[in-house]
Amino acid sequence: MTDIVPPIPHRYTGESWVPLTPHWQRVADKHYAIGEIRNLVPEEQRSRASHGHQFAEIGDAWRTLPEHLAERFPTAEALRKFALIKAGFATVTEHVCGSQAEAQRLATVIGSLDPYSVTEVRRDVVRHLRAMSQSLRAMGREDFQRSKQGCLEVVADLIGVPASALSANVGRAA
Repeated sequence: MTDIVPPIPHRYTGESWVPLTPHWQRVADKHYAIGEIRNLVPEEQRSRASHGHQFAEIGDAWRTLPEHLAERFPTAEALRKFALIKAGFATVTEHVCGSQAEAQRLATVIGSLDPYSVTEVRRDVVRHLRAMSQSLRAMGREDFQRSKQGCLEVVADLIGVPASALSANVGRAA
């Protein structure tokens, strides 16, 4: 298992970069050696307001889905994850099977493990797509903005309205 280094917030003192709190100092000590040289790369923080706005857009769209789509997407989360996958914000795993029948059986098993994923079968290949996380920790500002816009466009297209209408109507759905 790979030990992933989380983003460690620092403050610039004019002379050096110092972890923001004792907790972050311990995290830095765990992952870096004293004297180790690293490049700092600015990570633009996205706002919680933008994050919340996207969930509100999806929630409003979900509450107003036509009946045939409401059955397909039982929760706003199901709709959001479908939109992420269709917008290209997904991890893709492909499994080559010995036959198309075996691929169909594998797809059934894989699909049952994650109800939000999309599983496709093409001949003897199973393609499993899982939505990427949009958590503040998992997705930076630029990727989040692209995923937010992509989701909005997928959902708007699905329900037959302009994406701008979904964004403008946040909070107005009953």
